[in-house]
Order: sequence, then C-alpha cells, then structure tokens
Amino acid sequence: MIDNIQIQIPSLPENIRIVESFIDNAKDQYNLDDDIYGNIMIAVTESVNNAIVHGNQSDSKKNVHLQLALEKTLIKFTIKDEGAGFDYNNLPDPTLPENISKPGGRGIFLMKNLCDEVSFKNEGRIAELSFYLS
Repeated sequence: MIDNIQIQIPSLPENIRIVESFIDNAKDQYNLDDDIYGNIMIAVTESVNNAIVHGNQSDSKKNVHLQLALEKTLIKFTIKDEGAGFDYNNLPDPTLPENISKPGGRGIFLMKNLCDEVSFKNEGRIAELSFYLS
C-alpha cells in the first residue's frame, strides 16, 4: 500500500503552521511514534522554511509543494520549491571551527541528522526526507 497526500502553500513564513498541521494529521493517521514524529516535525518544517526563504526568496507568488508518501517500511516527505536551486554538494560544514559561530548553515546538517535518508534533486529544488518506520 502506498499512501500519497500533497499540499502546496504560498511562500509565507506563517504557512509553516499549515505544515505542522499536515504532520500532526499524518501522526494520527499513521500512528507514528513520538520519536519519529519529533524528527519529522523538525526536519520537514526546517526544509519547508528553507524552501520558502532560500528557494523561493519569500516570494508569496511562488509555492512550496509538500508531499507525503507512505510505503511499507518508510515515510517519505518531498519538499519542492520554485526557486533557482542551490549547490547541495558544496555546503559548508557547520561543525567546523570557522563555521560554528555563523548564524545559518545548520538546517541541512540538522535534517541529515534527523532523517534516515536525505536526498536532493532537480538542482536542489527538491528535497526528499525519508524516515524508517521500524
């Protein structure tokens, strides 16, 4: 069984609330345990926020697309923006001493630590965050 739900939101920071509700609904619908739910909530909202701010440059005419796909052993969230993309292979490592005090640059590092798999496609306009269910 593959379940598939998707929403799209205009690129406004207050729309993160819609994403939180979307994840809450998924938790109830699929009986996600609290650990995985917490990781999903942080990683997916971070990714959507990146898509709004960095991808779509907070342009409310551009949308962020969020899709959830439930497969047998994992739940996968796909976050897509309408921006220019970014070079996800050459991100500064936020754990290096020269980057520790910088304000940004932790989002993707965080996502990689919370998700079981993170991949980027379409020049960075698409992020796929996967979480194993068992």
